[in-house]
Amino acid sequence: MQTVRDSEELTRSLAELRQRGTIALVPTMGALHAGHLALVEEAKRRADAVVATIFVNPTQFNDPDDLARYPRTEADDALKLAGAGCDLLWMPSVDAIYPMGFATVVRVSGVSERWEGEARPGHFDGVATVVARLLLAVRPDVALFGEKDFQQLAVIRRMVADLAMGIEIVGVPTMRDADGLALSSRNARLSADERTRAATLPAALEVARDAIRRGVGVGAAIDQAVNMLRNARFSRVDYFVLVDARTLEPVDIPRGETRLIAAAVIGTTRLIDNIPL
Repeated sequence: MQTVRDSEELTRSLAELRQRGTIALVPTMGALHAGHLALVEEAKRRADAVVATIFVNPTQFNDPDDLARYPRTEADDALKLAGAGCDLLWMPSVDAIYPMGFATVVRVSGVSERWEGEARPGHFDGVATVVARLLLAVRPDVALFGEKDFQQLAVIRRMVADLAMGIEIVGVPTMRDADGLALSSRNARLSADERTRAATLPAALEVARDAIRRGVGVGAAIDQAVNMLRNARFSRVDYFVLVDARTLEPVDIPRGETRLIAAAVIGTTRLIDNIPL
């Protein structure tokens, strides 16, 4: 695996990879786990060469302390990517992505405004802007993102479609631990007790899904699930809702493709998760 940091070297390396055929892009912020490596595995099935990026994007953090605490494990991440069969790792600096005078913000209206958009103002503007920068720099044939951040995936799909980028956006199913908890770099912040109780989040999603499938009303099913979280001593539930999978608008009757999405806080750690209905 080749590792590059500057834009000129990236351009040369991409030209060499394109001689092999199609290119898949796996954007990450590092602190890699099995979920990220699953993206690489799927990328290898979909393209002739795989490019991964590691860039902790400052513009998607609305809390400076959260940005400062975000784990940075570049050497270990590079080893994992090489072992997974990644061909090229791009690790740009902040100045390379946002050079002096950079003044553009990509904002995706509608799909970005509820849920995480309300809880983390400006977050999706930062996500859309940096993903646009990465996609335009690499110009892959396909780019892969995890379904755990389902609203992020919806925002990126809308942006790519609206801007006619001609890039296929693939969502890869969430990787989970044996107890169902979605893999996340934030899980490392959980104490042993919190980690045990955190598994109530995916369990509550499944309880709500099963109840709705049995004909229980959406509101009643969600109330039951939220009570599970409260009983597990989650300190806050930001949202727990059934949404249209494309628009992220709430729905009361499950028709077409829908998702149960949730965000809740346990201890000092905010967890998000979702499952299809």
